[in-house]
This record gives sequence, structure tokens and C-alpha cells, in this order.
Amino acid sequence: MTELEYQPVSLKDVLIEMKDIAELMVDLAYSAILFENKEIAREVLNLEESMNQLVYQARIQSILGARRIEEAESMSGMLQVAESAEIISNSASDIAKKILKDVKFPAKLKQALPEAEEVTVHMRVQKSSQIDGKTLGKQKLQSTTGMRIIAIRRDVSWIYDPDRKTRILNGDILIAKGLEAGIDLLSDMTGNEVRAAEDELSDAVVSDLDRAVSLIIEMKNLSELAVGLAYSSLMFDSREVADEVVSLDSRMDDMSYKLDLWVLEASKRISNVEYLRGLLYMSAFAESISNAAKSIVDVIIRDIEIPPVFKKIVRESDEIITKIDVNKKSPLVGKTLKKASLGTVTGMVVLAINSNGNWKYRPGKNDILKAGDIIIAKGRRDGECRLLALAKNRNVKDL
Repeated sequence: MTELEYQPVSLKDVLIEMKDIAELMVDLAYSAILFENKEIAREVLNLEESMNQLVYQARIQSILGARRIEEAESMSGMLQVAESAEIISNSASDIAKKILKDVKFPAKLKQALPEAEEVTVHMRVQKSSQIDGKTLGKQKLQSTTGMRIIAIRRDVSWIYDPDRKTRILNGDILIAKGLEAGIDLLSDMTGNEVRAAEDELSDAVVSDLDRAVSLIIEMKNLSELAVGLAYSSLMFDSREVADEVVSLDSRMDDMSYKLDLWVLEASKRISNVEYLRGLLYMSAFAESISNAAKSIVDVIIRDIEIPPVFKKIVRESDEIITKIDVNKKSPLVGKTLKKASLGTVTGMVVLAINSNGNWKYRPGKNDILKAGDIIIAKGRRDGECRLLALAKNRNVKDL
């Protein structure tokens, strides 16, 4: 265990880094499962060491920063957010340890992970690629494809959490996360063939294992939604959004119970039950993330004052959260989310839409955008500019 050492640093900077590292650890943990990659799993454990140092820094700063009871209460809320990020990182490291111990995950799970709302894929950059030799910042991959590069394999080495200055080279293997609609765009930009459309199997027999895997994917989707909404509730001081996070956590408990039953049923028909353990670990992983989200909104529910610096924390992290009104002259008005293609046009993931005072969480592709709607979305800063331009019917350069 590395000895922890205190270094003077602002609590804001510590919390920004904790948020970024926790989200990266989750993405890498799922990637390690999907691609059966122990190197990525080991990087998750390396990041845990960084998180431990940050947790220590956060606790010291919170103690030093409170001089009056009001400051102590506000600081306790910030510390609770920090501890939630720690819970998420601990859950990711637990999954990484399971992978390193050769815990098996069903093939059906790895086949189904790309069907999640935010998918993870890997692609090799070809000689014909239009992005060969260009930096991520120059190419603006996320805001043009909806896919965020979380790691790059170059020869025998890895580049984790690459920044805008990272240059993409021929032969690199990119691991990217984003909306499924962006896979073809990324394939085209990396010089790979676009996937052929696949026919759906309408008469497929759904087994207990199939249902368990589908439930895991839904739990993954809801847990990631819960975290996004949790930060949104603090960002915009919304009790209504906080209540939705609590409701999602309750649904996760019910889903976990169902999963246990289906796994037990499946174990009667599978000779090697070792593969089912991975499903239970995945369920615990998603449930832990949801619990952390609930812990974040507990600050709102208990009416603990959120200091103004919290907005800076969310706004200065790698993945920001924004709230944008749709102008009546916006080209988005009257379009469904599928038709608007916000994921691939802006790289932003829509978490919720408020229409006529009513919230729609996790809106579907057929939901229609109306003038006056309020969109809460997460993504990169340049993607926010594109979404704002569409919503306000302005040129990006004019913002």
C-alpha cells in the first residue's frame, strides 16, 4: 500500500479529478470485461491508488476549510459527493480484481454489452484513415461522432484517458464509448468498413440466461443515468431530479432481486455455473453505482447547502452537464430525438427533457422536441456549443 502524503491543493481541483477518475474507472472496467483484457483491468487498479490519494486530500481540505458550523455543513455535503466518487471507484476496482482472478463472464453478456445505450467498441486506425496523424482536439471526435476515446493501444503500450493533445497514428487501436449511432461514423473516420445492417431474430427463444443478461444491460443503463441525474440535481438545485435518482435506486433493488432468481433458474440448466458468477458481480457493480448516485442526491434531500464552487466542479470536469432551452425558431422543434441525431451531431447524451413543466427522464428516440423544452445533457464542452447553437438557432461562432 502506497503511503499517503498531504499536498496543499484546492478542494475544487480534488473533486474534479475524483469525478473524472471515477467515471474513467467505470468505463475501463466495462471495457476490460468486453474485451477480456487484463491490462485494462490492471490500469483500473492503478487508478484506484490515485483515487485513494485524492480521497485523503479531500478529507484534509474539508477539515481545514470549515471554520463555522455553516461552513462545516456545506463542507460535509462536498465530502459526501467525494465519498460517492470513492464508492464508484471501489466498485470498479472490485470488478477489475475479479477479472484478474479469471472470473468468467457469459459470452451472451459480452455479446449484449454493445447493445447498451452507451456502447464500448474498439477499432484499428487504418492507413486510409482521415484522422491519421491528427490530435483528438483537432478532430473533435466526440462532438462529430458521439464516441469518446477512453484508451488507445499503440504497439504494446496503452494511453489511458487521452486528452485533446493526443495524436492518433496509423495502427492505433481506439477504445471508444458513446451512442450506438456513432459507431458507423467512427468506422468511416478510422478507415474501417461500415457495418452491414443485421436482421432481428423475432422468434428467438428467450431463456433465463437471456433475461438475466438483458436485465444486466438495463441495470448498467439505469446506473449510468442515475449518476448523470445526481450531478444534475446538485448542479441545478433540483429536488425533483433528486427524487428521480432515489426512484431509480429503488428500481435497481427490484431488478437485482429478479436477477438473482433468474440466475438460480439458469444454474439448473448450465453445467458450468462458474460463468454465472460474473452476472452476479456485474449486478453488484451496477447497484453500487446507483447507491453512490443516491448518496450524492442525499445532499439535496436533506437540504444541505451546496456551495457555488460545485457548479465549477461539474463544468470543469472532462464530461460536463448542461441545461439548455429550445428556442421556438430552433431547427430541433418538431423533430424526434432520432431525427435530430443529437448524439452524433453534438456528441451530447440527453439525460432528461422538461416539457411544459413535466420531466421525461431517459427520453426515447421517438420523443418529439418542442419549443420551450429544457434539455439536460452530458458531454464535451465543444459538443455543448453545438447543442446550444441548434437549440438557439445560432451559428456556433456567435456563441
